Amino acid sequence: MKRLFLGAALLLTASTYAQQRQAPAYPLITHHPYFSIWSGSDTLNAATTTHWTGAKQSLNGMVSVDGKIYNFMGKAEKIYTPILPAGDQAEYSVQYTETKPSNGWEGLGFNDNAWKSGPAPFGSEKGQVRTEWKSNDIWVRRTFDLNKITEKPVFLKLNHDDNIEVYINGKPAYTKTGWTEGFAYIPVNKKLLKTGRNIIAVHVANTAGGRWLDLGLVEEAVIKGPAVLEAKQKSIDLNATQTIYGFTCGGVDLNVTFTSPLLMDDLDLMARPVSYISTKVSSNDGKQHQVKLYFGASSSIAVHAAFQPVKGVEYSRNGLNILKAGTIEQPLLKRSGDDVRIDWGSLYVAVPQQTNAVQSISTEADALNNFISGTDPAATEMTGAKLRLNTIIPVGTVGGTAVDNYIMIGYDEIFAVQYFQNNLRPWWNINGIETIENQFALASQQYSSIMKKCVDFDKKLYDDALKSGGEQYAKLCEIVYRQAISAHTLTKSPEGEILFLSKENFSNGSINTVDITYPSAPLFLIYNPDLLKGMMNGIFYYSESGRWKKPYAAHDLGTYPLANGQTYGEDMPVEESGNMLILAAAIAKAEGNADYARKHWETLSVWADYLSKEGFDPANQLSTDDFAGHLARNANLSVKAITALGGYAMLADMLGNKDVAKKYQALAKDMAIRWMNIADAGDHYALTFNQKNSWSQKYNLVWDKVLNLNLFPEEVYKKEVNFYLTKQNVYGLPLDSRETYTKSDWVLWSATLADNSKDFNALVSPMYKYALETPDRVPLSDWHGTINSRRMNFTARSVVGAYFIKMLEHKLK
Repeated sequence: MKRLFLGAALLLTASTYAQQRQAPAYPLITHHPYFSIWSGSDTLNAATTTHWTGAKQSLNGMVSVDGKIYNFMGKAEKIYTPILPAGDQAEYSVQYTETKPSNGWEGLGFNDNAWKSGPAPFGSEKGQVRTEWKSNDIWVRRTFDLNKITEKPVFLKLNHDDNIEVYINGKPAYTKTGWTEGFAYIPVNKKLLKTGRNIIAVHVANTAGGRWLDLGLVEEAVIKGPAVLEAKQKSIDLNATQTIYGFTCGGVDLNVTFTSPLLMDDLDLMARPVSYISTKVSSNDGKQHQVKLYFGASSSIAVHAAFQPVKGVEYSRNGLNILKAGTIEQPLLKRSGDDVRIDWGSLYVAVPQQTNAVQSISTEADALNNFISGTDPAATEMTGAKLRLNTIIPVGTVGGTAVDNYIMIGYDEIFAVQYFQNNLRPWWNINGIETIENQFALASQQYSSIMKKCVDFDKKLYDDALKSGGEQYAKLCEIVYRQAISAHTLTKSPEGEILFLSKENFSNGSINTVDITYPSAPLFLIYNPDLLKGMMNGIFYYSESGRWKKPYAAHDLGTYPLANGQTYGEDMPVEESGNMLILAAAIAKAEGNADYARKHWETLSVWADYLSKEGFDPANQLSTDDFAGHLARNANLSVKAITALGGYAMLADMLGNKDVAKKYQALAKDMAIRWMNIADAGDHYALTFNQKNSWSQKYNLVWDKVLNLNLFPEEVYKKEVNFYLTKQNVYGLPLDSRETYTKSDWVLWSATLADNSKDFNALVSPMYKYALETPDRVPLSDWHGTINSRRMNFTARSVVGAYFIKMLEHKLK
């Protein structure tokens, strides 16, 4: 059963936050596909922070002001203590059978001696199974003793896949059709329990794979000390590299800034897996206040599934106090796929020693109790499931002068990807001799200068985007900047070439997909074309090493993080070959030379030859819009082939291959003329050559304009744009005449065909409206409905780098 986590942390109407909302979700910690934490609410303390997949990766923040506690980060989750531990807290065994039992199986007096005995969790195709279960049904009996019935609320703790029936002492307690993502906590009628011997009996029916069962019984923990108040958020500011919140907490104001310094002119800094959480506290009433800050990071950031046991430790190094947590198992590069989180390497939280911060490892309940009650945490090492890394900073007396502090949060993934059977280290430790502690020390030493660089960069990016495309366009670029970069990991090949490998987030999990590289390219062409080369190098190597033997480009290099060869089930010959040729030409245009193309000229020539024969009138094959299905005679795909051949001619000319340039320039121009005749549908150009009553966005035309190839006359752009303006819905221009959904990356490219700002803004404005009004509070989806603003599954993908196409056009003029 394919499960893509579609839950949103919070659903709000646009009107609720008409003045406040700036994005569907807010980037907090963004480095690579495995280290990516977001807030899905307009107020930082209204929801639990999550990984981009939607899995909870909790960051918490509280401030004590004169003894009153204010929560400013993360929604305070209920905390439970075990009555009957589930498998994430202790090992336990049960009686079970996979054969339908006789009546009364759920009762305490039933004789289950003929049943098997086995340790939990039970399952297959998921997680760390202790007893394999591969049949359609399983029946489980777990007995336990109670000395007394607690006065606190009691909950079943269940993680099941699929349908479940639960009985307590023979009486129905809970049923559900479907499965859970992690543990669910179900209120229990305590009248079902009794002192002495009890039994929980469960039947789970599998419907389509992914079997799982783990169960326990818990009570709600009591939080000691004063009540926790909610800090009042008064502002939020989303910039390219920073997300900044402002709060009022009684007599003090608190600013919290999340900075991931993804500055592409410094790859060592960009690849350093360290983000900052900075605070500024000042009095707002003219009085002095005693203040201390609490930060908590859940060990769930370092696991794929909540039940995986972790170890946490505290130590000091290089003038820093450091907390570390990671799985005990450390299954290095063992897990691949889409809805997957990292479970090797370690999470780190570090703070300069001069802040006199107190750090500790604790359970969830103890973390809150210790801070709220004012007791000192003691544990510096702990093993279990779902620990919390705690940092308490004694800010001290706060008056008229603001007091600044920061903590750092980072991740050491040890090895980043596997590349044709070679495990590759991340860029920051490419030689295997660097340490994460040294990276933290550098991050601390450079804190002030990095903050200034980020502020300066954010202002310049906004100003450049504003000049290129207007205010709404500039805000869209700010929303997607960190998302586009952090959907990649940076490393080097064994041959020493840069590799900047994308993960195809929530579309199939591929690594280094060419038609993901293609739309994302404008951002990297603007700020560092070497990163675009890093997306293309692996594809060139795949062909040039002889591993990929076909006369067109591959679709991908595997399934993230395993780049051992294409795993997508079908090729996209015209799509991917055209993409590679166009991007090679774009690099040459951006750099003013064709040196990169020269290095791969033989391969580019093979692909150009293929397109010259098969590209103009494509066979029935997939394009990048594969979700829309196959198309024969795809007019937009034909444009890609024509533009790619024009780009190849440009490269040949730059390299001094005049005869080749002349041949392919003539071929591309002839194709363009033929295309205009065969695709003509009156006031627009058709979706396919043989469906004149259809239409589609011809977004591939944008490269003819941006690269100044002059293959198509400007009237073609004008004709298409004028038609697009008649086909828009409230949330944008549909992809084509078949459906009402769209791809926002392609809309931005289609808008760039406009020859005036009015038409450009008319096409871009609904994309900004979608970003502000979609109820799906997740990192921006590039595939959404134009009528209802709902995402069509894709989440947090790098393709939003496409939004920078207007800035690229402006730069290359």
